[in-house]
Amino acid sequence: IPDKDKPIAGGAIAPWGGMFKSFRIQSLAAVGKELGFTVDEPIGNLTKEQLHAVLHGTDRKIRYKHVSRDGTSLFTHEGGFEGVIPNLKRRYRETHSAYMREEIEKYMIKDTCPECKGARLRKESLAVKVAERAINEVAAMSIRESLEFFEGINLGDRERHISARLLKEIKARLRFLVNVGVDYLTIDRSAQTLAGGESQRIRLATQIGSGLVGVLYVLDEPSIGLHKKDNLRLVKSLRELQKLGNTLIVVEHDEETIMSADWVIDLGPGAGNKGGHVIAEGTPADIIKNTASLTGAYLSGRMSVQVPSKRRRSDGRYLEITGAAENNLKNITVKIPLGLFTCVTGVSGSGKSSLINEILYKSLAHSLNRMKLHAGRHREIKGLSHLDKVIDVDQSPIGRTSRSNPATYTGIFTFIRDFYAQLPEAKMRGYGPGRFSFNVRGGRCEACEGDGQVKIEMQFVKCDVCGGKRFNRETLEIKYKDRNISDVLDMTVEEAYGFFGGFSRIKSRLGILNEVGLGYVHIGQAATTLSGGEAQRIKLATELGKKSTGKTLYILDEPTTGLHFDDIRKLINVLNRLVEGGNTVIVIEHNLDVIKVADHIIDLGPGGGEAGGRVIAKGTPEAVACSDGSYTGEYLKKVLKEGEADGQKT
Repeated sequence: IPDKDKPIAGGAIAPWGGMFKSFRIQSLAAVGKELGFTVDEPIGNLTKEQLHAVLHGTDRKIRYKHVSRDGTSLFTHEGGFEGVIPNLKRRYRETHSAYMREEIEKYMIKDTCPECKGARLRKESLAVKVAERAINEVAAMSIRESLEFFEGINLGDRERHISARLLKEIKARLRFLVNVGVDYLTIDRSAQTLAGGESQRIRLATQIGSGLVGVLYVLDEPSIGLHKKDNLRLVKSLRELQKLGNTLIVVEHDEETIMSADWVIDLGPGAGNKGGHVIAEGTPADIIKNTASLTGAYLSGRMSVQVPSKRRRSDGRYLEITGAAENNLKNITVKIPLGLFTCVTGVSGSGKSSLINEILYKSLAHSLNRMKLHAGRHREIKGLSHLDKVIDVDQSPIGRTSRSNPATYTGIFTFIRDFYAQLPEAKMRGYGPGRFSFNVRGGRCEACEGDGQVKIEMQFVKCDVCGGKRFNRETLEIKYKDRNISDVLDMTVEEAYGFFGGFSRIKSRLGILNEVGLGYVHIGQAATTLSGGEAQRIKLATELGKKSTGKTLYILDEPTTGLHFDDIRKLINVLNRLVEGGNTVIVIEHNLDVIKVADHIIDLGPGGGEAGGRVIAKGTPEAVACSDGSYTGEYLKKVLKEGEADGQKT
């Protein structure tokens, strides 16, 4: 019940909306008649007993008719009332739909098992100890702590003889994990909570330990989520794998990894239809010399993300998080200036996500957006009155099916459908905007129901009636400049921008997509085929297309994942536009090009896991670069000096 001022009939009970809303309101109206409340009054007015009956049900005999919209009585119910919570539990147990389970899970929280207190094992198993540590205590250690434990373990002659080979294997595998930069993870960390880069590096450690030779390994951006400090260890691990007699192909944007390679293949020159050609190949030095290579231009310094000549200053408005103690955070207090571009930095596992995603976002989403989220441990967040909403611009898909695409997500397709409905031929035939929707009957192809493809024996094949065009023949006969609605959906953002040159509402939205570097994406491209970075930039473009209140907080977690140097430059321009509108942007990031252009930095550390969770440095990039003990500052100092040198050359 996110808003207690709402009446039941107005949707006060969040999980009881949707398909059966009218039926449930009728049943609650009958319960209210019996217990003395109405579905039209604020749910906050209900007594404890009345609210308990709504949520947990009642055995009292309730009699009511369920009436359909046309006034026909469908059936009469006589008996007890199930209640919201028992209803959700029953549906969760009985459903075979993953989507339905996910929807109901929004109203659930995980809690520690009261029997084992989170240890997962029976007390008999936990009674067995080595060096006074039970297995769950060892599993709760970080990988680095665990390695120290096994290296420092004292055993008698007999125990040492029995465990020699076991200890050798345990220590070797733990060292591999340390070398690939995941030493801050605890051994019992759930695989589902690992980032993509962490999972990949764990698999890499497994391969190094296997000792295989003559293998071709393909890695896609293994540097994701790694601080510059840990990059060298990753490159060293890759070299070890190569020296064993293997071949490594790495898809990567990280400068350090590219410069460490023996051979580089640079594709381009652009993205989408403008890509697909080998622009340059050879050693890193060869790529740097090649003037046709955009990658070479950034590696050489001919092109770069410029350090701003002047940084924005705080106007005195702050968000203040006090007593942050989620995961490894050490009961810290953090002040985040509003109206600025703030970067939260630190080595992997230092507590960045715990502070921003688990505490700040969830707390603000609950308070400002009325979302059902449980924030991480903290005392208080001050300064909420300065904001009206918080938006997490993450890399999750913009839709679950092929029906969702950039045009529908950004709202461009609404304008395009309106435009086609205004064409003389459409007016003559009496076609409205709905005729040009592939989600409703009328204009869509009914053979594939507007999907463009049909499922045959677990395979998706192009619809043989519409040929994948999604619409029926009559709808496709409506054309503008000899292009029908299906042709428009097949255009790239850049093509559509030129096509709708005289129509400002459509053109402005397409222009924003172009600005964020998505000119190559087809506007009708299925959401399921978009990468995480593309989905994130579509979300950013959607926000830029809205009227700004100047009181929005935007949160982005490693938005540079999957982005080339030139795309990062475009992303920074977009983030600056949001801030110039009076909004606040908080970015969790390792990329130094993003960090160096921020107005304010909050650096956590000094290490990962238990060695992290403290504020090591804060302030402008220049201030953090001068801070002792900050690994981020150490690398930032070099980048800022290079920027000064480039500025002098210019």
